[in-house]
Amino acid sequence: MRDLHCHILPGVDDGAADLDESLRMLDAAKAAGVTSMVCTPHCRKPYFDFKAMWYAFYEFEDAAEGFPVKMGFEVNYEKLMELGMQWAQSLAFDNEPTFLLELSVGASPSRFGDYERTIFELQGMGYQVIIAHPERYMAIQRDVSLAQELVDMGCELQASADFIAGGRLGAEKRPAIKMLKSGLYSHIASDAHCPEHYQLLAKAMHKYGSYLRK
Repeated sequence: MRDLHCHILPGVDDGAADLDESLRMLDAAKAAGVTSMVCTPHCRKPYFDFKAMWYAFYEFEDAAEGFPVKMGFEVNYEKLMELGMQWAQSLAFDNEPTFLLELSVGASPSRFGDYERTIFELQGMGYQVIIAHPERYMAIQRDVSLAQELVDMGCELQASADFIAGGRLGAEKRPAIKMLKSGLYSHIASDAHCPEHYQLLAKAMHKYGSYLRK
């Protein structure tokens, strides 16, 4: 099982505080059945330090002793607009045409037109766009058809496994299950910020993994 969204790198965002915690998370990931992972620190205020994140990746990669890890970023839409689209190549998964995009939690449905233009631009650059945790976005919680529109545009959707316990913001479980049972998700990822989150990944995959799009 590949975990394509986690905050395991030491000391660069609100995930692992140091390398010891990163390695405890790695042990928990292995116990949950993870066989490879993409490390995706936040690309958003106040955490984004590109060089420091790459240094943290190299430190973690060395300490992981051969466990398959890859560098990526969870790229917040607003931060991407601030940086400029010329940053897309640096923020996609390393040596892979995949881009993990985080939308704004409180965005209104009308804002999705802005997202659409950016998504099409990323796709035109050759990237498969994965939308991080759509179950957290209030507009989608109110109207799941917005998630269907993202899929119809060619996006893949990624659920964060903490939905199984209600979600980080407390309202994610119902929309996540509805979207899973509608066959809208392609991925369940840990979105892990601590070792305990991998227990939620194992539980979510066991209960809902069969609903993922093939």
